[in-house]
Amino acid sequence: MYKYFLATILFLMLAACSSDTPEETAGNPDESRAATVAEDLDAPWMIENSGDGFYISGRNGGLTLVTDDGQETQSLNLSVPVEADNEGGLLGFLLHPDDAGKAFVYYTYSDGGLKNRVVELTHEAGAWNESRVIAEDIPGGSVHNGGRLEIGPEGYLFVTTGDAGDAESSQETESLAGKILRFNPDGSIPEDNPFNNEVYSYGHRNPQGLAWDGEGNMYATEHGSSAHDEINLIEPGNNYGWPVIEGDEDAESMETPLYHTGEDTWAPSGIAYHDGNLYIAALRGEKIIEYDIESGEASEFYGEPSRFRDVYIEDGNLYAITNNTDGRGDPEAGDDRLIQIELE
Repeated sequence: MYKYFLATILFLMLAACSSDTPEETAGNPDESRAATVAEDLDAPWMIENSGDGFYISGRNGGLTLVTDDGQETQSLNLSVPVEADNEGGLLGFLLHPDDAGKAFVYYTYSDGGLKNRVVELTHEAGAWNESRVIAEDIPGGSVHNGGRLEIGPEGYLFVTTGDAGDAESSQETESLAGKILRFNPDGSIPEDNPFNNEVYSYGHRNPQGLAWDGEGNMYATEHGSSAHDEINLIEPGNNYGWPVIEGDEDAESMETPLYHTGEDTWAPSGIAYHDGNLYIAALRGEKIIEYDIESGEASEFYGEPSRFRDVYIEDGNLYAITNNTDGRGDPEAGDDRLIQIELE
């Protein structure tokens, strides 16, 4: 009996060890796919390719250049200082399409209240200096500031703005809130803009991502009010419904999204296109989403317990920034990070 008792105890101990070990060592298998390119970033917001590395804007007002030699903080001289407030701050940063010595930046500032502005920068004497105002007095707030800057295939500068907490302003085509704006790179307004002003499309709540497919179709990500996050196909002059409709709802002369998340929440931000798919950084979703344009199906491409703010694709690799230090995440050692994942 004593020998049987000892054998039983030994069997249970071995069984316990064999069942515990995989749980302790497995971790998240997705994380092994990602290589860390840079870490200890401060609330990063946008990735921009410099040719020799990546510029990373930081919502708290910093701009970092990441190269093979390390990370270098960039001097940024603005006529009006950045006001980092909740979802506001230094957001989009984009190099000029025709002049590597110039760039554009979108940021929140204070002028009798929170507002947003887009300015051109010129790199001189080792610093980025404000050289031209593209747009200012864009309604801002502690939430819903938009902030994405992108150059479209025809060379226009596109800017996303949020409703800044005033939902009705999204339906007013003379307001710059809740819109996608279009400019010539010199800051002038294209003659064929649909409302003879900066507005390209309207009825948006908080669009934070723009991308174009190989045929020139334009897509935008948008935060829903309670889940119902959207991917929209953008056409000039169209009304995307907020706050009148969202999700599967429809109304005359208003567009329904290509895709929405139903009762799930992604909180989608940056978006990039590659080989028939859109790749979307999800903040609340804590993953990178792959959306197949042809099938209309969305699936998880990469996941880890991190908020994802932006994605950028180059040479068969997807680059992404985590956003755990933005005040809503749970940062760990090394956060925030720029990571690289092979697409194939």
